[in-house]
Amino acid sequence: MTARTGWTRQQLLVAFNLYCQMPFGKMHSRNPEIIKYAELIGRTPSALAMKLTNIASLDPAITSTGRKGLERASAADKVMWEEMQADWWRFAIEAQQAASGFGVTAELETPVDDTSMPDEVVDYTGNNKTVQATARVGQNFFRRSVLSAYNYRCCITGLAVPKLLVASHIVPWRVGAENRLNPRNGLCLSMLHDKAFDAGIITIAEDMAVRVSRKHATNTDHFFSSALLAYDGKPIALPEKFCPHTEFLAYHRQHIFEA
Repeated sequence: MTARTGWTRQQLLVAFNLYCQMPFGKMHSRNPEIIKYAELIGRTPSALAMKLTNIASLDPAITSTGRKGLERASAADKVMWEEMQADWWRFAIEAQQAASGFGVTAELETPVDDTSMPDEVVDYTGNNKTVQATARVGQNFFRRSVLSAYNYRCCITGLAVPKLLVASHIVPWRVGAENRLNPRNGLCLSMLHDKAFDAGIITIAEDMAVRVSRKHATNTDHFFSSALLAYDGKPIALPEKFCPHTEFLAYHRQHIFEA
C-alpha cells in the first residue's frame, strides 16, 4: 500500500467521484466499498475515508449543518473541487477514465437502475459509439450523484425504491449543457413527481416547500388530491450534499411552473 505520500491526480479523481456518488453516512473506513476502492487505488481504507471527509469540508451543504469533516482539505483538493464545479461533464468523464485505469469496472453496489434517462429522452441516433458512451457515462454520474445526495429517497414523498426514483433536472436538459451534470441542478423524485415537476404541475418555492398548480385540480380527481395536492406547502427533505441551487429553482418557477 502507498502510505504517507501525496495523492496523485488519478487517485483524487476516484476519491472525488466516490464523494459524489456515495451517501455521506457511508464515508467511513469500514464500508466494504471504501475498502475495495482503497485497495484498487493503493491507499488504506482509513486514508480514503479521511480524504472523503476532507472533500466534505469543501461542500457548503455539509458545512452549513455543522458537519465540517476533518478540515484538512489540501490545496490539490480545493483545486479539484473548483474544477469539478466549473465543468461537471469533463469531471465525470475524466473520473470514469481514472477509475478504469485502476481496474474499477463495477459501479457502486447501491442498486440503481442506470437505464433511466434524463427528464427528456435524448436521441443519439446517428452519433458514433464514443459520443453515445460519453453521454451514458454523464447520465449515470448525474443520476447516482443526485440519488446518493438524497440518500435514495424521493425528497417529496420519502419513497425509497431506487427503480421508482428519478434524478430530475431542475433546469431542463435541453436548456444548456453547462449544468446538465451538476448535482445541484437535480432533485430525487418518484417517477410520478418527476413527471409532474417536468410538466410544471409542481415546483419548489423559495422556502423549499412544494407548490402545486391548481390548473389540473378537480373535486372528482381523488388521486390528484392524494398524490400531488396533499403535498402542497410541505417542505422537501433536503439533501446531505449538493443542495439545489436557488437560481435553478427560480428558473423552474418562472419558466416551467403553471402558476
